[in-house]
Amino acid sequence: MSNFKTVIWPKVVLFGDSITQFSFQANGWGADIANKLARKCDVLNRGLSGYNSRWAKIVLPRLFNSPNSADNNIAAVTVFFGANDCALEDKNPQQHVPLQEYSENLKEITKLLASAGVSANRVIFITPPPLHEPAWEKECILKGCPLNRHNSAVGQYAQACVQAASQCGADVLDLWTLMQKDGQDYTVYLSDGLHLSQKGNQFVAEHLWGLLESRVADLPFILPYWGDVDAKSPESSLLCDQ
Repeated sequence: MSNFKTVIWPKVVLFGDSITQFSFQANGWGADIANKLARKCDVLNRGLSGYNSRWAKIVLPRLFNSPNSADNNIAAVTVFFGANDCALEDKNPQQHVPLQEYSENLKEITKLLASAGVSANRVIFITPPPLHEPAWEKECILKGCPLNRHNSAVGQYAQACVQAASQCGADVLDLWTLMQKDGQDYTVYLSDGLHLSQKGNQFVAEHLWGLLESRVADLPFILPYWGDVDAKSPESSLLCDQ
């Protein structure tokens, strides 16, 4: 077998809760980013529905290779937790994480990523989006429980996320603030009061791309463009080091 170099795609890892897990659905924000990065980058969905920052911190070392692994070429990681952490303690103690601990967990996640070879300048925190209480209350009632989140509490967690990002030297996409800016009707961005609608997915994809683009702009197109392949001797084009 001839000696040629394995092609290693750089990676963008999406790490979060259900809003990340669902992002590869049709018209999802993750699918949109993956489409934009086709042939440049693998976009990996590491969304874990229902998870909070406490559990995320525990599983993170199991999701990333050691920094010296050949397969560890990571261009960016999104960290998108808080929508479960902010659940009200008396109504949903299983998912609730106190505000101060949430903030510490995010900082710890940045440290764990750094020890896996992902520096803070490649990390993008995303705050939870605003919560539409009347719509989410209907979902809660269907599951046989009372309203278990308040938008004002989500706002506190979003603020903590923004502060943690700035203390860690990471970027942040503050959905909670952006989606409510100038008194706009943020409910159009939500499908059930908590998760994203098609419009919400579009909103996240556009704003996230604004932050991601600079990190992936210099990544080359992987393997030659078909029109550049030497038809008489395809090996010379396709087994080169690119």
